Amino acid sequence: MSSAVAAYPRLERHPGFGLLGRLGILPALLLAVVIGMSAADPHFYGPINILNILRNTAFLTIVAFGQSLVIIGGGFDLSVGAIVALASVVAAKAMAGLGASVPGQDATIIAGGVAAGLGCGLAAGIVNGLCVAKLRVTGFVVTLGTMSAVTGLGLMLTNGIPVYGMPDSFVKGFGRAQLLGLPTAVYAALLILALMIFVQRRTLFGRYNYAIGGNVEAAVVSGVSIGWHVIAAYAVSGLLAAATGLLLTAQVGSGQASFGGDRMMLQSIAAAVIGGVSLRGGVGRVEIVAISALFLSILSNAVNLLHIDSRIQPIILGLIMVVAVALDEASRRRKARV
Repeated sequence: MSSAVAAYPRLERHPGFGLLGRLGILPALLLAVVIGMSAADPHFYGPINILNILRNTAFLTIVAFGQSLVIIGGGFDLSVGAIVALASVVAAKAMAGLGASVPGQDATIIAGGVAAGLGCGLAAGIVNGLCVAKLRVTGFVVTLGTMSAVTGLGLMLTNGIPVYGMPDSFVKGFGRAQLLGLPTAVYAALLILALMIFVQRRTLFGRYNYAIGGNVEAAVVSGVSIGWHVIAAYAVSGLLAAATGLLLTAQVGSGQASFGGDRMMLQSIAAAVIGGVSLRGGVGRVEIVAISALFLSILSNAVNLLHIDSRIQPIILGLIMVVAVALDEASRRRKARV
């Protein structure tokens, strides 16, 4: 086993939750918000509101998983929100086109639309990874450019008009359906969470991703194929963003270039950072990121229920992110002194 991999021999016990995870601050904040809202507004515990929170958490969680994977590997993906929107538009237009060509063939129509949506997300992720790995351009700059290009492409395909014409079996039978009282998006998020935990803890790709983000020079010396693993991380991020776009499209019933955007990108980064993923790379766990996404969804829901000015929400989110990063840096400095 190479030294880069040996540095993480038992990732399932690695303390890479960040200070928030280790001290239990995140669960405490989550509990405080829930208790506070239960006293402030009885509608908070209403079944419709709870389903909305879970559904929004599922969407954010899936995007944040891909974002976390890239950040753990030492990168950054600003294009996830734009990919969500593009996948929605491409999938909807593909289904509408196939519906006109082969009417009544719902399975073929849905399969074609899903493949088109996931394909464009995967392609965008691969382009990001290739630019970072082969052209040696920083992930921040590459994905900033991709975000602009993908956003423009989505608007050009739709002229800002929502795309309809998808089969009812995709919208009502899947996107708006519930199983055992829970939206299908929640089950999709749980399935992806299980897969991501397996990848992080039980696969060489997961271990190499930690090694690359923790010390890229050591990983190179140890013989890790840096380029391919970087490309794979960005590809997974693009694919998961596209999957979120498909789930949003199925739930709303239309493909929209306004999905995702800056809000989804910022929230995915916030979910990762608040969940203990270090911006320096090499540290983080997807299960903690999922809890962080739940916290952010509940916080956003609470702000709306309390009728707080929507312009204040980004301020609150920004302050929480700053505190999370500051605590992570304080933890690193404390370790360095020990």
